[in-house]
Amino acid sequence: MVKDDKIRRSFANKTWQEIKVKDSWQIFKIMAEFVDGFEKLAKIGPCVSIFGSARTKSDHKYYEITVEIARLLADKGYGVISGGGPGIMEAANKGAYDAGGKSVGLNIELPFEQFHNKYIDRDKLLEFNYFFVRKVMFTKYSQGYIVMPGGFGTMDELFEAITLIQTGKIARFPIVLVGTEYWKGLFDWIANSMLGNAYISEEDLKLYRFVDTAEEAADHIFRFYDKYLMKPNF
Repeated sequence: MVKDDKIRRSFANKTWQEIKVKDSWQIFKIMAEFVDGFEKLAKIGPCVSIFGSARTKSDHKYYEITVEIARLLADKGYGVISGGGPGIMEAANKGAYDAGGKSVGLNIELPFEQFHNKYIDRDKLLEFNYFFVRKVMFTKYSQGYIVMPGGFGTMDELFEAITLIQTGKIARFPIVLVGTEYWKGLFDWIANSMLGNAYISEEDLKLYRFVDTAEEAADHIFRFYDKYLMKPNF
């Protein structure tokens, strides 16, 4: 019923003044989220974003692998950014927090209450209403993506980054997919159907790396930046 009501309201007649006022205020709300995000995240230094399902339980192997990945990153001086919620996001923040590293959470307000986890540094918790603003923060302030198994939200973040790198809108950074068994079917289809129909190029298949362990995931990030002599500055 709630969804039906939203559809009906979207077709309701509105005056030009009503539309103008609503859109104007929305612009200010969007600007406020950008300003707050830029001001806080610009001070943090090199970070790696970790994505994955909010539904992953704390006794699942991917939760445990995520904690270890975040710990390894924090030990090398990288901050860890997550979506701020439960599951894989919690595991990412927990690994960084327990290792004494910088633990950042970019939480999103959802109708079915995504609550932020307890392992985020209090001064590094940001709340967002708009998904697109939140995605800008992930790509702008991340030096790498580590993508654990997840659902539609995880796919959204993954393919956003691949598209931006492929089109040259952002500089290339390492994208690591953890769990070969989980990702294999999807990326076999990409190689066979997308590449097979010439919708992507061979080079696009080199924009990501598959691994199965925490050590492999972290090492890929480290090796990528060792090549450029880049070191975290905090």
